[in-house]
Amino acid sequence: MAYVLTLVAARDAVSLSTPIIDQVRDAVRGATPRTLSPGEAAEFDVFEPPDLATARAALQGKPIDVLLTRSRGRRRGLLVADMDSTIVTSETLDELADIAGIGEQIAAITRRSMNGELDFREALRTRVALLKGLDVSALETAWARTELTPGAKTLVATMRRHGALTALVSGGFTWFTDRVAALCGFDHHRANTLLDDGKALTGEVTEPILGSDTKLETLREMAALRGLRMTATLAVGDGANDLPMLQEAGLGIGYRPKMLVAETIQNRVEFADLRALLFAQGYPSTVFVDD
Repeated sequence: MAYVLTLVAARDAVSLSTPIIDQVRDAVRGATPRTLSPGEAAEFDVFEPPDLATARAALQGKPIDVLLTRSRGRRRGLLVADMDSTIVTSETLDELADIAGIGEQIAAITRRSMNGELDFREALRTRVALLKGLDVSALETAWARTELTPGAKTLVATMRRHGALTALVSGGFTWFTDRVAALCGFDHHRANTLLDDGKALTGEVTEPILGSDTKLETLREMAALRGLRMTATLAVGDGANDLPMLQEAGLGIGYRPKMLVAETIQNRVEFADLRALLFAQGYPSTVFVDD
């Protein structure tokens, strides 16, 4: 058996029952299922990589994610994660814009950038410039609104408990990644530096701007730091600037992915929380380090 197909249900919306599991297994001619979390996650071996569209169609629209991995080396030694709309539920720059009263104007640019319609660096400069003069207290206000994605702490803590290196890398700002990394327990974090004059934002960020190439470089650097092959790495993100690292990682997962990512990356978590990344690696819920 060369591959494993994992099913993960949205816990608050549906129970992953035996009939549902069997329906998918029969559609892709899988082996005997194994339970990872009762009513939430299960997996089974498959001889050849199945058409995931067939597996998803067998679910008949139920909010259940389908993830495919090779059976060997499923537990990854490195996690590199995007922050905005991945480890946290919001876009922190958009929150700052909302506080400044220009929320929709900046959110529209963010959406186009995350869909790959605009150059990320130019889009970031444009959005930050619009925040010039915003009182630095807005950072604390935005932080108070920021929430971790369910399962974020469990994902990081469980992987670290089992020896993995973890890194948070964002096209956002170090002011936020520093706090999110500490809250979740990431080993490293990288992002852009938002500039201020002590009282208000200057409308600038330090150069060079951290973008998709830096995220990919971080993945490669952290893998080399641990002496890992790329097949032993896991990357997760949602937007166009995450694509290079998602495509190069041994396991790249789009979390609530924007259109371009959804069209490009086969492994996507669209319904479940971040615990799905652990199930995809074969971790049963009994070994999770809870939030």
